[in-house]
Amino acid sequence: MKYVLVTGGVVSGLGKGVTASSIGVVLKACGLRVTSIKIDPYLNTDAGTMSPFEHGEVFVLDDGGEVDLDLGNYERFLDVTLTKDNNITTGKIYQSVLEKERKGDYLGKTVQVVPHITDAIKDWIESVSLIPVDGMEGQADVCVIELGGTVGDIESMPFIEALRQLSFSVGPENFCLIHVSLIPVLGVVGEQKTKPTQHSVRELRALGLTPHFLACRSAQPLLESTKAKLSQFCHVSAANILNIHDVPNIWHVPLLLRNQNAHHSILKQLNLTSVATAPDLDSWTRMAETFDNLTNHVKIAMVGKYIGLTDSYLSVVKALLHACIACSLKPHIEWIAASDLEDESEKSTPEAHAAAWNILKSAECILVPGGFGDRGVSGMVLAAKYARENKIPYLGICLGMQIAVIEFARSVLGLERANSTEFDAQTSDPVVIFMPEGSRTHMGSTMRLGSRRTHLQNQDSLTSKLKLFSLRAFTRYGEVSYVDERHRHRYEVNPEVAQALEEAGLRFVGKDDTGKRVEVIEFQDHPFYVGVQFHPEFKSRPTRPSPLFLGFILAASKLLQAHFSN
Repeated sequence: MKYVLVTGGVVSGLGKGVTASSIGVVLKACGLRVTSIKIDPYLNTDAGTMSPFEHGEVFVLDDGGEVDLDLGNYERFLDVTLTKDNNITTGKIYQSVLEKERKGDYLGKTVQVVPHITDAIKDWIESVSLIPVDGMEGQADVCVIELGGTVGDIESMPFIEALRQLSFSVGPENFCLIHVSLIPVLGVVGEQKTKPTQHSVRELRALGLTPHFLACRSAQPLLESTKAKLSQFCHVSAANILNIHDVPNIWHVPLLLRNQNAHHSILKQLNLTSVATAPDLDSWTRMAETFDNLTNHVKIAMVGKYIGLTDSYLSVVKALLHACIACSLKPHIEWIAASDLEDESEKSTPEAHAAAWNILKSAECILVPGGFGDRGVSGMVLAAKYARENKIPYLGICLGMQIAVIEFARSVLGLERANSTEFDAQTSDPVVIFMPEGSRTHMGSTMRLGSRRTHLQNQDSLTSKLKLFSLRAFTRYGEVSYVDERHRHRYEVNPEVAQALEEAGLRFVGKDDTGKRVEVIEFQDHPFYVGVQFHPEFKSRPTRPSPLFLGFILAASKLLQAHFSN
């Protein structure tokens, strides 16, 4: 196994995940099989209980793993299916070591960070890197490892030491270290400053790791004089100093690396030049250039709870982008804080209330994504009602589907107190309830997680038609009766009210294996009013957009029926 380690310095948020993914893309384009591992040094076992405001979205894998959003980047860029073990955390490592200690596996020895924690980290990396993630038999050729945080963080020290030992044990021709750093420009002087990167590399070298490459983030391309200075003071060849400057869209990043011959230098370091081919990035070039040249756009209202940090809905944004590209449109996302739509907001913050409603009414489609807690729920219900009554294309995901059910029960069935027991435990009309198998005492990994099968009840439903057309377009299969999508929820539509809702016009077109749990809803007299309990955004890919997102954008641009006619 060949390892490519990506570390970061100076500041967080430099784009290590995109850099690691892009390196994987370039190596894959050279004919190599690539897998990925993300190391998160925090003590949490996984990302499942972390706030979206603090850490961005929680990405869900097929096996139910709740992981860092960077694994979503890996899956989208490399078109692979990762496992929960591809995300290593301090919590997971310590938990595994302490379980062994309790069982007596260490034979009475004093359990220490070195060697027991570091050995556990190395063993985890080496075993997970062997798991095939691309649907083929056998192990990958290269494993790209991203170390979260920045060099010098206290919590990452055991991982740095373990990786130092790994680099020594596998040998220099099987290990390549790429350090991502910032090259700032001071406004007054206008000079590209290398000192922060010098200090970051010095810190890394003091910990026993010497970078083979520097991936320098900057607003503008690096000057040759800047490269020469970095090479002199960081002991890295000028040819191995890669510049990842700001680009119009992230699909340009693999092309940037290819244009700087990064693949050739990495392959040389890993002794893979004899088995690799010239990189074929034609599809990436087309995607990047297509997006750059788009002029028409579609206006999408995103009504959510966590709009203060757009990474909270990163996969939704990417899925919208994939669908828009397929329709030759640029997504123009208007973010609306759900609480700003509420009646109370009209009194407390009238300007924000008016602005939110103006945006909603000018949108060509409305999307309500997932979330937890009662904040902003009333605003989401109002958005769903506006979309239904005014025949604006609506897509509700997870909570967004439950919101559509609550709104329909209140407005059409006349159940004024209809609600979810998540928001009102004492409601007299619980149309959304806590799932019987859920835990009320533990939060972590207790939801209905991972890939689950949804059986489509009606072949004439929008969802069935979209999936069928997607299969014809991408895999050329015939009739479709089910979909496998990823879930993350602990509340569900109350089966006892299903019949009354259906009789009033809300179709339940998708159900789980039992035939009782509602997975997909559609409103009949509407161009596109769909709610899904699952998260279709997690399996959307640049060249294979999610059928539901594609239908959503087609409906917004009034092209859906033409799509079915083709």
